[in-house]
Amino acid sequence: MEIKLPYLPERPVKPREKGLTMMMDKGLSVKEVENFVDNCAELTDMVKLGFGTAVVTDRTLETKIKIYQKAKIRVYLGGTLFEAFAIRGMFDNYLNLIEKLNLDMAEISDGSMYMPHQQKLEYISRLSKYATVVSEVGSKQKGVEIPDNIWIEMMKTELSTGSWKVIAEARESGTVGIYHNDGSANEELISHITKQIEPEKIIWEAPTGKQQVWFIKLLGANVNLGNIATNDVIPLECLRLGLRGDTFFDFLPADLKKLRPDSEKYQKI
Repeated sequence: MEIKLPYLPERPVKPREKGLTMMMDKGLSVKEVENFVDNCAELTDMVKLGFGTAVVTDRTLETKIKIYQKAKIRVYLGGTLFEAFAIRGMFDNYLNLIEKLNLDMAEISDGSMYMPHQQKLEYISRLSKYATVVSEVGSKQKGVEIPDNIWIEMMKTELSTGSWKVIAEARESGTVGIYHNDGSANEELISHITKQIEPEKIIWEAPTGKQQVWFIKLLGANVNLGNIATNDVIPLECLRLGLRGDTFFDFLPADLKKLRPDSEKYQKI
C-alpha cells in the first residue's frame, strides 16, 4: 500500500547523483544483511564495509557483497583497509582484491596515516581506471587540523583527478574532521567548502541524528550523507521527507508553517 502526502520534498530514484545515503556496515551477519536489504534497499545507495571489517568477516564477505549488489546497492571497502594495504606497499594486491570481490566502487583515504597528497592523487588516478572512486578528505586523528583552504584544494584536485565524490571526514564517532570535539558542525569550514565546491559532489559523514538534521536544514532533503548506522537509514529518510519532528515544518508551505507551535498559541487556549 502506498501512502501519499502532499508537500513532501522530491527524492530522485536510484541510481541517483544526489540525495545519497551511505550505510556503514560494521560487521553485519549474512542474515542481518538479508533483513537490511529487505527493508532498506530502495533507501540505500552505497554500503561501506567499515574500516578493516572485511578482513575479520572474510568467511561471509563474498556472500554479503552479492546480496547487496543483487539489491542494487553499491558496496566498497572502508578507506582504512586501503590505507592498511598502502602503508605496506601493497597497492597492486589491493587492486587484485577489488577485482576478486567484483567491486565496482573503491575508497581512497589518508585519514589514519600520513600520505603526500601527490601520492594520493596517483592512487586515485590508477584506481579510477578499474572502479568508481570515492576519496575521503580529512584526518581521523584528533588534534590534526587542516586549514580550510587546504581542505578545499584537496577536494578540488581529487575530483579533477578521478574521484566521483569526495567524502568529508568525521569518523563513525562524528567528533573529528568537519565536526568539533562535541559533535557540533564546524560551520565555518563547511561554509567555505560549499561556496567553492558543488555540494552534490560531496558526501558528508553524519553518523548522529543531530548532524543529519543540521545538514538537511542547511542543504535540503537531497544532501549526500554517509556513515549512517544500519538502524538509522529509515529514520534518516523520514528526516529527509519532513516526517520527523526535527524537520516537520521545513518543507511545508508558508501557510502551514504558521501552525508551528509556540507558547503564545497555548496561552490563548
